[in-house]
Amino acid sequence: MTQFAVLDALLAGAYESGIRVYEARRLGDFGLGCVDHLGGEVVIVDGAAIECTVDGPPSEMGDDEVLPFAIVCRMPQLAGLEVHDLGLDAFAASVESELVSRNLFHAVRFDGRLSEVRVRATPRQRHPLPRLAEVTSHQVETTVRDIRGTLVGFWTPAIYQGIAVAGLHLHFLAEDRSVGGHVLDLAVEHGELRVAAYARFELRLPTDDLFLRTELTHADDHRIVAVEGGGASGR
Repeated sequence: MTQFAVLDALLAGAYESGIRVYEARRLGDFGLGCVDHLGGEVVIVDGAAIECTVDGPPSEMGDDEVLPFAIVCRMPQLAGLEVHDLGLDAFAASVESELVSRNLFHAVRFDGRLSEVRVRATPRQRHPLPRLAEVTSHQVETTVRDIRGTLVGFWTPAIYQGIAVAGLHLHFLAEDRSVGGHVLDLAVEHGELRVAAYARFELRLPTDDLFLRTELTHADDHRIVAVEGGGASGR
């Protein structure tokens, strides 16, 4: 599993540069991230990088577009677990029941029908770049019902909070690409859940001037929980 940048950098407003889409796709066919200048959420599924913005329906990204934060891996072919009638907490519990260890990273994929899902996207930011909490205060939320799609996410051990989102972090993409974004809440009707464990984690850091001169310190978790969710329940 490979990650570019750290969550605490977004919290501090240090997201001026990023990894190119073609580089991310070389590193994996499955993952998530955010659009340049936090102008939306990204879902990487089956090798395609899809941006979910406030400007229209999700669309495929160009190879030279920039991801200021991304987590990618190669998702293996695994036997899935059939799940049904789950809210967000129960879905998170089903994911945790499939963990190999709470000390390993896990990729999480669900394909099926959701009776409801609430997602968010954020508008593109301009200089001076605001902190993530300010960006999400202007997020655009969308709730859709009775929809088929894919949940793409990662379960991260608690000790990596601030590097990534500890616990469950999910993005959603509708099967017809009509809607997508960062998951705020959901209700699964039925589908297949797959969870893959990773014992190798590579972190790549930005080298732009803003990142290099922004000293990152991680004091507590409330900022992350407020803007991204995280923890055992995924909220």
